[in-house]
Amino acid sequence: MTRSLRVAVVGAGPAGIYAADTLIKSDADVRIDLFERMPAPYGLIRYGVAPDHPRIKGIVNALQRVLDRPEVRFFGNVEYGVDLKLDDLRQFYDAVVFSTGAEKDRPLDVPGIDLDGSYGAADFVSWYDGHPDVPRTWPLRASQVAVLGVGNVALDVARILAKTADELLTTEIPDNVYQGLKASPVTDVHVFGRRGPAQAKFTPLELRELDHSPNVEVIVHPEGIDFDEAGMAAIRSNKQVEMVVKTLQEWAIRDAGDRPRRLHLHFLEAPVEVLGEDGRVVGLRTERMELTGDGGVRGTGEHTDWSVQAVYRAVGYLSSHLPDVPFDHQSGTVPHQAGRVLDLDDQAIPGVYVTGWIKRGPIGLIGHTKGDALETVTSLLADAPLLPEPPVADPDAVVRFLEQRAVPFTTNEGWLKLDAHEIALGQEQSRARIKVVDRTEMTAICRDE
Repeated sequence: MTRSLRVAVVGAGPAGIYAADTLIKSDADVRIDLFERMPAPYGLIRYGVAPDHPRIKGIVNALQRVLDRPEVRFFGNVEYGVDLKLDDLRQFYDAVVFSTGAEKDRPLDVPGIDLDGSYGAADFVSWYDGHPDVPRTWPLRASQVAVLGVGNVALDVARILAKTADELLTTEIPDNVYQGLKASPVTDVHVFGRRGPAQAKFTPLELRELDHSPNVEVIVHPEGIDFDEAGMAAIRSNKQVEMVVKTLQEWAIRDAGDRPRRLHLHFLEAPVEVLGEDGRVVGLRTERMELTGDGGVRGTGEHTDWSVQAVYRAVGYLSSHLPDVPFDHQSGTVPHQAGRVLDLDDQAIPGVYVTGWIKRGPIGLIGHTKGDALETVTSLLADAPLLPEPPVADPDAVVRFLEQRAVPFTTNEGWLKLDAHEIALGQEQSRARIKVVDRTEMTAICRDE
């Protein structure tokens, strides 16, 4: 190929930026444009990672170095399917890589899940992370709360609910979130997992961080600390599982302290019904489970009713269907083969690729998307000599296209202005940053309007 390969990446979270980075490092002559629905980049890191996790947010330094590369352009505040579509992108690019991630809650089919006071964890995370497209207020009226799930997101939600607002004031939480948490009457947060401690999905670091708050007593209920043959095998073969189990066992036998709030961890308790009165949550019914020896569980028929006034389900994220792209609604992923998007006849669609959670489902840590990116980019570069040349050769044609449609897009330079603005707001109050939440305000700062 004698000309530069032009690639559009839809989604500027870690998956999309890793794909751009992998393309650049391939030594191919390539130009990459990243299109992002938010005015700012970084996706899940900005709008999915809890604000009291600054170490994870440190990944943004590496991602920013990719955005600063001359081969890369960032177009923020551009929504795929609304501001431009697949046919539009095909006019300007040899290939399109979708990396839109997953930000909706996976449903949980139990009676009462739709009661007032029952929430999806993803919606709550978007609120406390200052996502511009969610309401500015959150109904924090419950003194006792249930969180369903034992992954890292469940622990994030439980920790943010249990901590005092003043503990979080040094982080980048927006002012509206601080005020909301400040008024919360919460005293007890109960986390429920249907399987045993050896099957918990959180990391040792995430678990240990629960115990760092001077205001939150972490209580592990010992009746759920049980292991079968599969659990013991997992402990022996996986250092992380061993560390998680060791911590849980130590906490299960220690005496409870007198910190004013309590965060309870319950294992082998499966939610079977959200209890309600007058349309509102008043409790949660769980069934005691027992291990089956192979890592599975079965119900015992023994039920417990817990007095809670709110329930948060953290049972997984789900990707959204992208216009003009095949989608498996059951798995919440785009059908693909080594990153090549497949049509209804399982044939690869020329020049269309997928990476990240929209490709493999919302599992694994942020760094795991690097492997996705490598596989997808390898396929793309192998196909490159056979891809048809896009009709429009001018790289700036897409800029004119967006301007003609009056799309107020942001750029990397604009994002850096917003970044500096947020940091300056934080410095005035000795905080890391104060996020700008309003989309119009974000866009105006980026565009010097």
